[in-house]
This record gives sequence, structure tokens and C-alpha cells, in this order.
Amino acid sequence: MGALEPTTTLGFLLLTLEVVLRLVALGVIPGNRKPSTGMAWLLLILVEPIIGFTIFQLFGRTRLEGRRMARQRRAIEAVRAPSEALHLDYDEATIPAELRTVAELNRRLGALPMSGGNEVQLWPDYAGVINEMAAEVDRARSFVHVEFYITAWDEVTDPLFQALVRATERGVVCRMLFDHLGSRGIPGYHSMLRRLRGTEIRWRPMLPIQPLRGRFRRPDLRNHRKILVVDGSVGFTGSLNLTEPGYNKPKNHRLGREWVELMVRLEGPVVGALNAVFATDWYVETAEAVDLVPVHGAPDRRPDEVFEVPCQVVPSGPGIVAENNLRMFTALIYSATERISLTSPYFVPDESLLYAVTTAAQRGVDVELFVSEVSDQFMVGHAQASYYRALLDAGVRIYQYPAPFVLHAKHFTVDDKVAVVGSSNMDMRSFGLNFEVSLMLPDPEVVVKLREVEDTYRALSHELTLDRWRERPARTKYVDNVMRLTAALQ
Repeated sequence: MGALEPTTTLGFLLLTLEVVLRLVALGVIPGNRKPSTGMAWLLLILVEPIIGFTIFQLFGRTRLEGRRMARQRRAIEAVRAPSEALHLDYDEATIPAELRTVAELNRRLGALPMSGGNEVQLWPDYAGVINEMAAEVDRARSFVHVEFYITAWDEVTDPLFQALVRATERGVVCRMLFDHLGSRGIPGYHSMLRRLRGTEIRWRPMLPIQPLRGRFRRPDLRNHRKILVVDGSVGFTGSLNLTEPGYNKPKNHRLGREWVELMVRLEGPVVGALNAVFATDWYVETAEAVDLVPVHGAPDRRPDEVFEVPCQVVPSGPGIVAENNLRMFTALIYSATERISLTSPYFVPDESLLYAVTTAAQRGVDVELFVSEVSDQFMVGHAQASYYRALLDAGVRIYQYPAPFVLHAKHFTVDDKVAVVGSSNMDMRSFGLNFEVSLMLPDPEVVVKLREVEDTYRALSHELTLDRWRERPARTKYVDNVMRLTAALQ
């Protein structure tokens, strides 16, 4: 028998490689992953082993590089140790017992305890809250900490940047963090960097991809947090990115597409916890420690604030105990007895959250979900739509915020007892891949204020019915299901 032809040899080697990759995947992929995630990766690799395994190597691991992981562990311990010095305590008798157990869960997994005696003000006004943040920066005496997933220096955000420049000129230390890839995709990014270099603002991109400097990881990991802290006494967090409401993109402007957001202004001890999250991220990026001692200003009592509010900051993301934001969400939803109102631009739940929401509806709780009529992201929008049938069948009422607007706010309320506001979507990305920050507010008055915001959504939205959903063409259902599969590739 003669020697095998080169093409035959190559074909045999490729076939052997594919068999080996399939066998390796069967024993490796399911380890320490959710069944749905493991099955999605296995399906990809079993169908196309070489391409699938290559994609898995790039996107299948959430682990950060060793230097960053070590810094993050040190930073979290540094935050955990002095938390008592921040006076983050509260009267346990002020909240129901079932919420005290959730607060303990959050403390154990996220390092930060509940604090009492805070002032809370909701800000649904996009440009208004940017101007409000600028006004607070103009009152800064010691430091300003700014951390936003997307940051752009444009006509809407210019008042805040100018306030930061003025602050540095009077000796205030201003530190700024923004996600490297998240901000890089916004027009004007390089112009912003040039302008920042001409200031005394201390800035760093978060999670930079720089392979030649040993900085490489799964490229779709993001720091999605939104935080501003002034002197440790006033803080802001929520859903807003630091850019104009059309994200500086001509297509959005042509369509009239603008993002609808919700931010929270905070005063009191909880601001120290919010500052601790910034300090952790700053240390991870720079190896520089940040003093957590607040410089308290005079109270700024406002008629539309809620006073004496217990608050808990919940940081989440890779390197923190797995999916602690998801654990909080599901625990609170299971505690509901009367009503749940959910707002999420990207609702792509895993099995545990889907079961929590649908079970609540099936046991008689009034459940409503506010989403955008048209998503700004093709894949996520179709993946989200694939869950609507299960939600509608269970009795969840779905309200679609009208296009061309994008309802980007991220919050929910449970009964009349607790609200959650923050940067975290209700999707697998926010639970497993993004660094997020959430704020738990177990206070009936805050719930009333947030319900007023939800009422405006409902008045503007139209309700999606099961009959109308069944009328979708088969091709759309097919795309929805394919995108649902890709959403599980975590």
C-alpha cells in the first residue's frame, strides 16, 4: 500500500482533531457552569469543533489576568476591613425580617453592609442630572470620583467636564474612570482623550486590552458601573452613561432615538460605600490607594427627597462571589406577595430569574415588565423577545416603551417594601460578565417615588398581548430562538 496522499493525511488529522476537541469539550465545558451555558457551548463545539473551540478560548472564560485578580482581591479586603469605620449601620427594626436576610446575603457576598440615615432623590431628567452633578462638583472641597461605563465629552456632558476642570484649578483631586472598549466605540473618543490630557483630571481607562503589556482577557468583559462621588458626602448612581442622549451617533439622531434613564442622588453614610466601590476599581487600574474618609458638607435638604432611608450598595462582577446581583434579585422577587414592577432594557434571564418571575405571577402576584418596543441591539433584542411567550403565558404584563426611544433605566420594586436601582440589566451578561453596582432601598417612601416613575412609563407604553405576540412571522421566531442560544454563551 502506498503512502497516503497529503490531502488524505490532512483530512485524517483534521478529523482526529475534531474528535479530540469534542471529547475534551464533553469533560471540560460543563465544569462550574450553568447547564444552559454549558449546553450552548457544547452545541457550538459539537457542530463545529475547531471554530467553536477557538471562540470558546476567546469568549468562554470570565477570568481576569493574574495581576488584576490579585489587585482586586487586595482591594476588596481593604474595603471589607474598614467598613465599620464608615459607620455603615442601621436599625434592623426598620425593615422586614425577610429583607434583613437579603441584606446579610449582600454583605457576605459583596463586602458592604446596610447603612441607615440616608437621603435619596430620584432623577429621571437626563440633562438635568448631568447639570446637577456639575453643580455638586462646583461645591467640592477635597475630591471628586467619576466612574462611567461610557464617557464622552460633548455638548450635554460639557458642564460636568468644565466643573471638573474648575475643581482641579482650586486644588480638588478629580479622578475619572471609564470603560476602555465601551467608551472607545463612541464618536469623539480620541478627541476626548486629547482634551483630558490638557487638564489636571487624573483619568484611566478600565479593563484596557493591551496584549503587549500583559493586559488581555475575554474581550467582551466590561466595567458597566455608573458612579459619581463628591467629597464622600454626595453620590450618584443609576443607569445613565456620561454622553448625550443619542450617544453622538448620526443614525440615532436621524431616527430621533434617545435613551431614557434614571439616576439616584444620595447623601449620608451610603455614599462612603459607593466611594469604596470606586476606590476598589481605581486601585485595580492604578495600584494607587484612595482615602475613604469623607469630607462631610452641610446637609442639602430638598422637598422631593426621602429622608432616613436604609441603603445598601451591592457591587458585582468577575472576581466577586458568583452572580451576587442575580441572587439578590431572585431573593427579593420570591419575597413578593402583592406586586412586582420590573424595568430593564435587556431582559434576558437565566433559568433561576425566569422561574422567579413566572412563579410570582402564577402564585397571584401582579407582575409587570417595562421594556423598549424596539431594542437598540439586534442580538439582545431578539434574545429578549424569545422569553415573552413564557412570561405572557404565566400572566406577566409586558409594557413596551415606544420607539424611537430606548428605555435604558434599570430598576424594580417589590410590594411596598423595597426598591432596587443601579447599572445592572436583568440579563446574563450583567450577571456573569459585567462589573455592576446596584443599590437596595428597603423603604416604602422610596417605592412610592419609584412607582411614580413607573406610572409615567406605563402611560406612554402600549401593552403587549399574547394574541398579538402569536401573530409574529415564523422567520422572526426562528431568529429569536437562535439569538437566545447565543445569549447563553457566557
